[in-house]
Amino acid sequence: MLRNYLLTAYKVFMRRKLFTAINLLCIVLTLVVLLVVTALAQEALYPRGVEGKSERMLQVIELRGSDAKEERIRTSPPGFKLIEKYLKNVPGVEAVAAVTMPERVSVYQDTQRSELMLRHADADYWRIMNFRLLAGRLFTADDVAQGRFVAVINQSTARKLFGENAPLGRKFSSAGQSFAVIGVVEDAMHLNALSDIWVPVTTYPSTQYREQMWGNFSALILARSSDDLPRLRKEVKQIASEVSFDDPREWAKAQMWADSKPDLYARTLLQREGDDGGGNLLLAGLGGLMLLFMLLPALNLVNLNMGRMQERSAEIGVRKAFGASSAQLVAQLVLENILLCLAGGVLALGGAALALHWLELSGLIPYLRVGINLAVFGWGLLITVIFGVLSGVLPAWKMSRLDPVHALKGAI
Repeated sequence: MLRNYLLTAYKVFMRRKLFTAINLLCIVLTLVVLLVVTALAQEALYPRGVEGKSERMLQVIELRGSDAKEERIRTSPPGFKLIEKYLKNVPGVEAVAAVTMPERVSVYQDTQRSELMLRHADADYWRIMNFRLLAGRLFTADDVAQGRFVAVINQSTARKLFGENAPLGRKFSSAGQSFAVIGVVEDAMHLNALSDIWVPVTTYPSTQYREQMWGNFSALILARSSDDLPRLRKEVKQIASEVSFDDPREWAKAQMWADSKPDLYARTLLQREGDDGGGNLLLAGLGGLMLLFMLLPALNLVNLNMGRMQERSAEIGVRKAFGASSAQLVAQLVLENILLCLAGGVLALGGAALALHWLELSGLIPYLRVGINLAVFGWGLLITVIFGVLSGVLPAWKMSRLDPVHALKGAI
């Protein structure tokens, strides 16, 4: 029976080639957009590669302080002192790293001046991030403790500053300081990896950063297991309640939250405060938007499918007269629509791969490396099937309910 369904579907598609092509174009354009968005969202929320440990990583990016009456409130990224004194002592973790947000700096090399991004980090940063080391080495705890003016740069920066010359051991200056390049890593776009240069945190021009509760830092907490994340969230909340500011009359109470990647984006985008960062809400919102985006072209396809199926009223009438049930007709008509959507899905996968490749080459998103992996391919297939069912089931059900006499007369 399935073979007959497939042969019938093929003949139906070939009967009106222009009609079939328009249907395919509508499906392909919709799925290309959905697949590109899915690939980018997956890379941001559940990254691989350099942030491949994110499933067991939490991040503190915000410190909220208030006075005793909660009349004055200050919200800011945490300072180095807060991370060093409190968060580094979180029990039962593999590592806690302190790293600044990327800062735009002027870098001088010979007579060349470049505007680049620079981060200050401690040695634990390299234990948490999975950078691919292309040459040399990463700076160590001893480099940080000694305050050595060494730097790790990415491959694009190495090419920009030194051309074809080997970068290891070469020097550049920034903010009046001279750094020696000791390592080159692969370009990376992810949230905690985006930068051109990394230097030890102890190379700040002054030691003032050591005494700051508020600052420009982010704390990365790597758990031993993803099962430990709920416990660590509670630990961080408890630690926040024990934070003592330098002037308790000005700031008496502290709050901070350890967030997973989805919660982190949700807290930033939705400006949420509290234990629940809103990651599930963000994912539900994304799913709802994608469903709505699918629904609009699906409604258009419903109309197109209705027109195509009305042409087949005589065929449907004959089949019902010979005993075909409504369920059999619905199954056949929906199967035809799903087959058309799957064909569109295959074309859309190719189109999405080309679109992502273009995004990588265009430089619109710095250091973007994203492709159609198995997860995205699976999501693409699921989206395609949902799209086929959404756009096919209603007209199929309506046509299957036709009275055979009316269908044979064409009186629909």
